[in-house]
Amino acid sequence: MRRVLWFPLALLAVAAGLVALWGPPPWPLFGVARQEGPAVLRLYGNIDLREVRPGFNLAGRIAAMELEEGDAVTPGRLLATLEDAVFRARERAARAALEAARARLARLEAGSRPQEIARARAELERLQALARDAELTVGRLRTLAADRFAPKAQLDAAEARLASLRAQIRAQEQTLALLIEGPRREDVAAARAEVARLEAELAIATKQLTDTRLVAHARGVVTARLHEPGDVVLPHTPVYTIALDDTVFARVYVEEPDLGRIHEGMAARILTDSGNVYAGWVGYISPVAEFTPRTVQTEALRTSLVYQVRVYARNPDRGLRQGMPVTVEIPLADAAAR
Repeated sequence: MRRVLWFPLALLAVAAGLVALWGPPPWPLFGVARQEGPAVLRLYGNIDLREVRPGFNLAGRIAAMELEEGDAVTPGRLLATLEDAVFRARERAARAALEAARARLARLEAGSRPQEIARARAELERLQALARDAELTVGRLRTLAADRFAPKAQLDAAEARLASLRAQIRAQEQTLALLIEGPRREDVAAARAEVARLEAELAIATKQLTDTRLVAHARGVVTARLHEPGDVVLPHTPVYTIALDDTVFARVYVEEPDLGRIHEGMAARILTDSGNVYAGWVGYISPVAEFTPRTVQTEALRTSLVYQVRVYARNPDRGLRQGMPVTVEIPLADAAAR
């Protein structure tokens, strides 16, 4: 019985000595898991920069290219221009047509002027006076023709003149009524629609003239100048390649066992081989697994399923460049607290 009790006690003593000498074992001891302290997940990858390739919205001949490779670009900076003589002429023609249409509309909306109505009324009175005189002449000639003191042809001429004057009076009465009533509503509506159409044409002409100047919309650096002055380009043909300054990201890959230890929004650091350190954050974790790409650098290269992770960072000094190999460190203390 004493030998049976002695053997387990000896095993416990040996285990206690090993723990004291080398620390706790990596597996649970007596059903208690080992508590790990804060750790850092170290990943390896390369820098990717977002690029834009600006181009004109119009077809035309390039008049000037303002930048060279390596030039800095800021929002609003002029990049290139097209020959614009034709577009300026179109804009002037559209503006003149619009002004004429607006003048016609204003005339219709204003209606007849008092002077025009007064002139029409005076013309009507003049025709009425001539008609009364013609009536008297016809009456006298009828009496004379009945007594054979006037030829029949003279009476016919007088009657024809009287009929003509009466027709002119009716026409002038209609003219006076139209002047008093003013323009038709349909004519005013048509004139307004014409003005709206010409305003749209002027807006298009103005936009095309503006589009002859290509300006930048973001900060970056010119990496390629794709055309020269004198080249004829089609709409949306790139003329520059510009690498954007902000934001850049490191494309790294995390193995499946470490996937649950990180999440979007975690703080991270990007370390370059030259010793520069950039603060960043985990911005994207791919939902799809893939095999380890050949370009990934890891401490233990082996074929396994990994997930792409993008760690974003600011790049104020432009120290992070396209394709640069970097090391990404993600502190896991926050993940452990979660």
